Amino acid sequence: MDLFQMRDFDAHERVIFGCDAASGLHAIIAIHSTALGPAAGGCRMWPYAAFADAVSDALRLSRGMSYKNAMAELPFGGGKAVIIGDPGEKTRQRIAAFGRLVDSVGGRYITAEDVGTTTADMEQIACVTPFVSGLVRNSERGTDPGTAVGGDPGPKTALGVFLGLKAAVRFRLGRASLEGLRIAVQGLGGVGYPLCRLLAAEGASLVVADARPGAAQRVCEELGAQEVSAESILSQDVDVLAPCALGAVLDSRTIPALRARVVAGAANNQLAREEHGEALMHAGILYAPDYVINAGGIISVAREYQGGATAAQVRAEIERIPLRLTEIFERARREGRPTSAVADQMARERLAAGNRRMVA
Repeated sequence: MDLFQMRDFDAHERVIFGCDAASGLHAIIAIHSTALGPAAGGCRMWPYAAFADAVSDALRLSRGMSYKNAMAELPFGGGKAVIIGDPGEKTRQRIAAFGRLVDSVGGRYITAEDVGTTTADMEQIACVTPFVSGLVRNSERGTDPGTAVGGDPGPKTALGVFLGLKAAVRFRLGRASLEGLRIAVQGLGGVGYPLCRLLAAEGASLVVADARPGAAQRVCEELGAQEVSAESILSQDVDVLAPCALGAVLDSRTIPALRARVVAGAANNQLAREEHGEALMHAGILYAPDYVINAGGIISVAREYQGGATAAQVRAEIERIPLRLTEIFERARREGRPTSAVADQMARERLAAGNRRMVA
């Protein structure tokens, strides 16, 4: 495997491969850019079918974090880590070994939780390195979990997606309210579940799916949602599709089957390839670029890591997500370009400005 020739390699500054025989750790840390600050991004644990799949995921996710942090106007670059393995077989020894790997990078990468890892894992990592955020000990206990500083970033991500989804509905459907809209949510984990609660509270009718047994049943019983199979969720007859599971779900096979007029969800890298943003535009579907709409979690953990922010300040930053999305939507309409292409250009311009400041 030639890393530099991989399709997802994008002039990454550093890619670190970590192995710890005693714990069985096999991990990758991908640092895409530190032009705006140390690279910040979560750690994903997943049983990848092949090593090349893990490398590709780390490369794509780390670039997405560069774009996400740039668009959120955070003083951080983009990085991501993946641990190869089944989260159900996680051990304390393996998590500690990953923490030592993070520490060895000397602060150029700051980790946090992601798919397959938890706040408890981050607490353990904090015992061996200071370069970690999303810690329960730092959260403001007793406050709204959607806006508390620190702790689980999932509810903050869900809040940003909820607000961004409403902005997309207003722009594409001309609706100020979600009352009576049918919304399909794919994935009901740490972001999808709190998002469903926010949507239901606004009067939306939910169609849900999750590959894990029992996850959808909980949402159906609590919120009156309709469960469908994981295989059919993308093609449901709904107003809005919210992908909140893994990425690359929008491709040449799934896009022609979409019946939603808006795609606005939390999953990273929803487009399998850049050209699929254009396919959505030609299909008349408004796409909310994932790294813009799902920035609530990184806003929270970034401000936690820096220190000094209040819950009200974090919420105010998350509430700017709809404004950024609307700017992208309007520019895309004026220029006749995909929203994904417009967002990518804006993010690259901010990274380039950061690079120029580093050189000056």
